[in-house]
Amino acid sequence: MKKLKSNFGLHFHLKSYLWEICHAIMSLDSVKRFDRIVAILVQLQSKRIVKAQELADRFEVSLRTIYRDVRTLEASGVPIVSEAGVGYSIMEGYRLPPVMFTKEEAGSFVAAEKFMQKFLDKSLGSYHESAMFKVKSVLRGREKDWISALESQIMVDPSQELFNKNLPNALEILFESIAEKRQVFLRYQAMTREMPSERHIEPVGLFHENEFWYVLGYCHVRNDYRQFRTDRMLEIKRTEISFTLEHGTIDEYRQKSEVVQRTKVKILVDKSVARYIQSARKQHGFVSEKMKGNQVEMTFLTSDSENWFPRWYLTFCDYAEIIEPESLKLRLKEILKKAEKRL
Repeated sequence: MKKLKSNFGLHFHLKSYLWEICHAIMSLDSVKRFDRIVAILVQLQSKRIVKAQELADRFEVSLRTIYRDVRTLEASGVPIVSEAGVGYSIMEGYRLPPVMFTKEEAGSFVAAEKFMQKFLDKSLGSYHESAMFKVKSVLRGREKDWISALESQIMVDPSQELFNKNLPNALEILFESIAEKRQVFLRYQAMTREMPSERHIEPVGLFHENEFWYVLGYCHVRNDYRQFRTDRMLEIKRTEISFTLEHGTIDEYRQKSEVVQRTKVKILVDKSVARYIQSARKQHGFVSEKMKGNQVEMTFLTSDSENWFPRWYLTFCDYAEIIEPESLKLRLKEILKKAEKRL
């Protein structure tokens, strides 16, 4: 009974804080600022430390504006801890009741849930489903009705298998590895090898590109950084072996990997077909396009003019023409001659 009273008192105290915050902010004549300060409070509760510059970038305001907004929260009773050069954090143990969602925000949950069901492995997918039930539980009645009306009307169907079905928790293991800085054991089937290889890797990060999930990691077999596709993983296991290196961000490594020799390609594509290849052309190094009568001139910087690009070009070659380079034309003739022998 004593604990119940204590919890009730804490809940009442937090609600009083929220009322004080609203009262202080509503006295301002800017609704936009009210929305921003509430959003800042939510973000402060979502991470252990939030930098002022991070808030300024998100809301597209100056650092001075962020400093003023944080002082408003402090004056309203929110216990914010600030440390120069580090950022802001809310005192441990301080929490407010859930913030209500708009119907548009609630609607975005439907799209997120549909994507997560298809683009996560079975293990993380179940965690996401559980989290979504918790999020939906704090919605008001009309927002729940909004979600219910949309859920059965939205479908996501990826064209590729993203994971080996025998590895239902591959992403979960990789997430743990990155967070805890422990190596994973991997049995991997590369496209260019007949037999699978066994490796210990230090995962740096994951990214989804060209309809597949990839892991960027330091491979102790190659003593270098490599990319691994999740659908080619035959086995993955946790280990107790700590990382041996300090790794940077995944963006840093991907930018380095993009500095490779590229071949400039120019093609003319009939307007009637050009729109159908727009979704795929980015994967092949698309740079720009310009109209030329009933055709579209497209320029590419491709990293694989020997195999990947010419084989993609063959899917619409009867509606296109190669302007340059001459080597691409010769490569296409070689591929077509081999194909003709097999007919």
